[in-house]
Amino acid sequence: MSHSNSKKTRYSDNELAEFSTLIDTKLSQAKDQLEFYFQQIHESTNNTNNRVNGVEEGIQSAENERLVELAGRQKKLIHHLENAKLRIQNKVYGVCRETGELISKERLLAVPHATLSMKAKQMQVKK
Repeated sequence: MSHSNSKKTRYSDNELAEFSTLIDTKLSQAKDQLEFYFQQIHESTNNTNNRVNGVEEGIQSAENERLVELAGRQKKLIHHLENAKLRIQNKVYGVCRETGELISKERLLAVPHATLSMKAKQMQVKK
């Protein structure tokens, strides 16, 4: 099979290694951010015991809810990034799960855990 006139169906091992490095960096940042959220939640929970003022307690409660929500989003991001690492190992990374075509390198650099090409994403939005 000649590569010159056939359409590329997957990223090369070198490209996959580049994406893997990018994802490792993003994973590390996401885990650090999650740890920060957990520390904030822990600290504010310990500080709540010293509070008497109901208004302050309400503000702290809302802040805790926000931190828990942010932590949940970080956990989801970490999960998506870890799944992207598995797709790299299986050499199916960067292949759109809807169209089977390669997701553009630009999109993957911006959203390394993407599983849909822009074309597929736009088709989803129209539904």
